[in-house]
Amino acid sequence: MTATGTARVATMRHRRAFVLLGSVQATLIFTLAAIAVPLPRIGREFDLQRADLILLSAAYGLTFAGLLLFGGRLADRYGGRRALTAGLVLFAAASAAAPLAPGIGALLAARLAQGAGAALVAPAAMAVLRAVFPSPLAYGRAMATWGGLSVLGATAGNLLSGVISALLSWRWAFAVPLVVAVSALILTPRLLPETAPDRGRTPDLPGALLATVGITLASYGLVVTDARPWSSAGVLVPLLGGTALLAAFWYAERRARDPLLPPRFLLDRRRALALTAIALSACGTAMTFVVLSLHLQQARDWSELRTSAAFVPFAAALIASGRAAGPLIGRYGARAVTSAGLGTGAAGLVLLAFTGLDAHTWYAYGLLPGLVLLPAGTAASFAGAAVLATEGVPRQQTGLAGGVLNTAMEFGPTVLFAVLLTLGSDASSLAATGAALAVAALLNQRTK
Repeated sequence: MTATGTARVATMRHRRAFVLLGSVQATLIFTLAAIAVPLPRIGREFDLQRADLILLSAAYGLTFAGLLLFGGRLADRYGGRRALTAGLVLFAAASAAAPLAPGIGALLAARLAQGAGAALVAPAAMAVLRAVFPSPLAYGRAMATWGGLSVLGATAGNLLSGVISALLSWRWAFAVPLVVAVSALILTPRLLPETAPDRGRTPDLPGALLATVGITLASYGLVVTDARPWSSAGVLVPLLGGTALLAAFWYAERRARDPLLPPRFLLDRRRALALTAIALSACGTAMTFVVLSLHLQQARDWSELRTSAAFVPFAAALIASGRAAGPLIGRYGARAVTSAGLGTGAAGLVLLAFTGLDAHTWYAYGLLPGLVLLPAGTAASFAGAAVLATEGVPRQQTGLAGGVLNTAMEFGPTVLFAVLLTLGSDASSLAATGAALAVAALLNQRTK
């Protein structure tokens, strides 16, 4: 075979590997959003109170966010492909159990197990991606696309879950993660390269325990503020306990021989701002879906199918912006694209805050402009920030970088989302999130 033919075959193999890994990453976030639109229907079927619905909605994200750092370290320690396979097995098993749940307890357990599997899969997928694209230039281009996959998965989850629930049942929404996970397990040995484990590293079990329990408790305490007052024991005990454990985690990591999260990893200002951009963009997207889904179904009496259809322009703008982000990053740089994306997303959120929640305004005037600007901006900011967050990371810390990046993605829709929802009205929450994106855009642009 000629050199040109060999290069063509290698390029095709790399593309297939990226499609497989990208499909898995998008599906992890799809699963996060899979019950967002049909949540009222699930509540009626199981006779659930508002607090139960909030916990069910947050369950997947709690274990996903809580275990991500440990999942990243396991991927580095035992090899990305091995960790990916183990995570997919757990994720597939939980996805098979969820639609068979006879009640809230079984469904809640399945969602928690799905999140645990996802916490191992997400950083492992990034570790394998680094092996597929070993050169810094090729890896940077891959990350520019990778950054938009999460918001694409969230959009698909909200769109398809409403359609599936309306036409079949909310239980069928879990067929998507199950099929993707099983397919990935079959294709992984054929398409993905082996990744060398780092035997010199040892799992930081005390750090993992402190981080996992701390993140989970603090996140839970913030999530339940929507159903309980801040002064209640149900909020204060997990919130203060989680905060104390996270403080102990940071103290322990500074003295650990082989820390789960080296403190200096987050001290790079550009990386810290990039992770902030990811968290805020994820928060804005999640808040828009939840607030508008409830508004359209409750205030405007729209059906689940019509509600899902309202987000079709959102998906179209997201895809278009995601495709354009890579070339724009190559031309103007990741920092400029991130800042422009944050500013555009901020404008979309402010428009939705002032016009989208008025039940008497037309869709084309009140909702559509914001539903185009927001995804166009978040897709660009995700792409640029993903490049900035992983730039210059040593190969042996790729799993760690994946865990941190995905933790930022989960931090937004859980912690930031819960905090911003306490500001009073939904319009105030959307406007405040837009303002936070605008401030992040300015800070990111000024950072060299």
